[in-house]
Amino acid sequence: MNMATVSNPFALELNDLRKSFGKSEIIRGADLQVAAGERVAIIGPNGAGKSTLFNLISGRFAPSSGEILLHGRAIQGKQPYEINRLGLARSFQVSNLFTRLSVFENIRCALLWSMGYRYAFWKFLAGLDDANARADELLDMLNLDRRRDVLAMNLTYAEARALEIGITIAGGASVILLDEPTAGMSQSETTRFIQLIREVTVGKTLLTVEHDMGVVFGLADKIAVLVYGEVIAFDVPDAVRANPRVQEAYLGVLV
Repeated sequence: MNMATVSNPFALELNDLRKSFGKSEIIRGADLQVAAGERVAIIGPNGAGKSTLFNLISGRFAPSSGEILLHGRAIQGKQPYEINRLGLARSFQVSNLFTRLSVFENIRCALLWSMGYRYAFWKFLAGLDDANARADELLDMLNLDRRRDVLAMNLTYAEARALEIGITIAGGASVILLDEPTAGMSQSETTRFIQLIREVTVGKTLLTVEHDMGVVFGLADKIAVLVYGEVIAFDVPDAVRANPRVQEAYLGVLV
């Protein structure tokens, strides 16, 4: 095993990361180093490249150049499922659930690979006691235990987002990417959801794209500011709030 990987203190690193679509360069040499266990919010004006950055990290896009390291291991160019199996999971802006399966069945599906279960036509899911027990534990953490047998299509918006978070963490990934997790929620739902995210990501590294500054300052240990495809600031919330470059980029909205 590479000793540099063993001693690497960062869960995720971006080194001079670039992505172009034709002649348009969207990510322009982004650099970022996220320590294990940190909660990082990625913010930036519309068109800054936040979604593209998430797509690069999670394998939906291959970078034009640069490096992405997950626990010291290069993952750029790998397929999303390969990256997931190396310990990184992502949720999306729009919930992507098995709508005709129950809440419990959605969570159990997300658990199976990480618990060593592969396709086998002679096995019945009802007999997988360890997977079933773990699914119930997660539902309790998500406050969805009372909705266990409800079809996913019948959940409220906030419940569906909670289930999406549950599916994201179910596989045991150490690095979690959440794309605008509170979008479309009321203020009271958002407050509860911030607490839920904090609880279910304990011990994990979290990166989230978020437009709600209340969520950003209430959840993040550090904030990365992306402007025109470059990280112009990466620091604790108070320092980012006081950064003149950030204030200029946001026209003073963080002051």
